[in-house]
Amino acid sequence: MSSGAALILLVPLKRVEPYLIRVDSSTGVVDSVPVYDGTGALDESVTRYFISHYVFICERFNPSTAESDYEECGAFHTAQRNQIWYALWKPQNPNSPLNLHRDGSEVRIQIESLSFFRRATGVQDLAQVRYSKLERASPGAAERVTRWIATVHYAYSQSPKDPSVRRWNPLGFKILEFESEPEASSEPAGHTAPETRGGTP
Repeated sequence: MSSGAALILLVPLKRVEPYLIRVDSSTGVVDSVPVYDGTGALDESVTRYFISHYVFICERFNPSTAESDYEECGAFHTAQRNQIWYALWKPQNPNSPLNLHRDGSEVRIQIESLSFFRRATGVQDLAQVRYSKLERASPGAAERVTRWIATVHYAYSQSPKDPSVRRWNPLGFKILEFESEPEASSEPAGHTAPETRGGTP
């Protein structure tokens, strides 16, 4: 990825405070569109989708989608976590994905399982995700498979007011903490994983 693209990738996230109105086509009555306020109960399948999608997008690396992935992941972060996200991705960090994959390698993600945990207080805001990273050094090369476990602390807040953020995250889903570490066993280098097609599980 060129240095110019990296600079574009790392521009600060902008915030605006627009509101949305609608006009009834038959009566002409104008009113504001209600947005999710972060307090209503949501089906577990919605949270399962958001967590799976977050891991799928934010743990992969593809040069053609890196800029969009960086911005989309930021839509699910608190301000504090976005600072961590920026520090990870900035070109000055030797462990930035921009540097680790400067050789053209790519990483795709397969979600293996997702489990929810309820605290003693009855609050359910923790999840554990098992997933695989499949890294290919170059087109046509065999994929190296590593397996990971992520612990996710999440919450819902008010629906984002910024349309550019709301298109990715309409319900205000937030990743408060994300800790991922490799499992003990991984496939040896040179292992070719089965090809899969499709997007987020």
